[in-house]
Amino acid sequence: MIHDPSRREDFDSSNIVIFLYKWRKPLFIVILVALVCSWFFSLPWFITPKFKSTVILFPASTNSISTALLTEHSQKGEDLMSFGEDEQAEQLMQILNSNKIRDRVIRQFNLMEHYGIDSSARYKYSRLFDEYERNISFRRTPFMAVQITVFDTDPQLAAEIANTIAALLDSTKNEMQHLRAIQGLAIVEQEYRTLQSEVYVIVDSLVSLGKLGVNDVEYQSQVLNQQMAISIMENNTQAQKELQKRLDILGKYGGIYMSLKNALEFKTEQLTLLQSRLKEAKVDANEEIPQKFIVSDAYKAEKKSYPIRWLIMLVSTISALFLTIIIIMVVEKIQAANAQKKFQLGQS
Repeated sequence: MIHDPSRREDFDSSNIVIFLYKWRKPLFIVILVALVCSWFFSLPWFITPKFKSTVILFPASTNSISTALLTEHSQKGEDLMSFGEDEQAEQLMQILNSNKIRDRVIRQFNLMEHYGIDSSARYKYSRLFDEYERNISFRRTPFMAVQITVFDTDPQLAAEIANTIAALLDSTKNEMQHLRAIQGLAIVEQEYRTLQSEVYVIVDSLVSLGKLGVNDVEYQSQVLNQQMAISIMENNTQAQKELQKRLDILGKYGGIYMSLKNALEFKTEQLTLLQSRLKEAKVDANEEIPQKFIVSDAYKAEKKSYPIRWLIMLVSTISALFLTIIIIMVVEKIQAANAQKKFQLGQS
């Protein structure tokens, strides 16, 4: 009986246990070499170790001091001591990813030189920003907090950068809000001065009417009419003439007096309301509050976080093992195909 070598090879290759046992020595050598190479090439000579520092913070629920402290009936969520929610956390994320903070950090720590980027290179800023994004990241935690993560070859510098970014978060947001608060204060001050001038004009007009004898139209009209009736009964012509003059003045300016009085009451109420808003606007324009609650400050790491050598060794070894197995299987298939051709030629 003629034996078909291809069948034997197919059977051996399909049984993984027999296959691994058959090639145990080459596979062991591959595993050993992969372990040694991955260990060697993950040394600091080849991969610069980096240290990680993190800051965890919660956003504040309110952005306005006057709203939280001076407004009598503040709305829900405007408590100065309460933590923010999704909206406030997303606002902090946008500010952290802004070029305002990025550029300040780059200048303060001279990151272009620290990252070893040639300042005369053509695409120096593109390389700098890419390196910045690789080493500095921000993310939302499952508990509505914001985490700032910094990797650097210097553990102390990594902690300083993380804490500085957290501090810049306050100053950057306060600067943006301060500009609007200053503009709002100018508008309120202008309206307050205008309304105050209108009140002064009304008061001066009422003073002028008072000099003419018009002080309280309703009361004066009642008293003068009573006195006129008495003078008529007494047939006092001189008194009637004097009273008539006063009644004529009262009739001429009485309507103006009542209109000015009502306008004064209305504008005085407006002025009082505007005065309280002016105080709130001054507080918002001149005072600042932290925009976050720090849960965990960054500190100098004692051990490196990158690279993770055991993970590199594990992945490298498994990859080398699978690649070797695939190569062996391909070689066996080629050998089996050649053996089958020889067998078919022998049969013919």
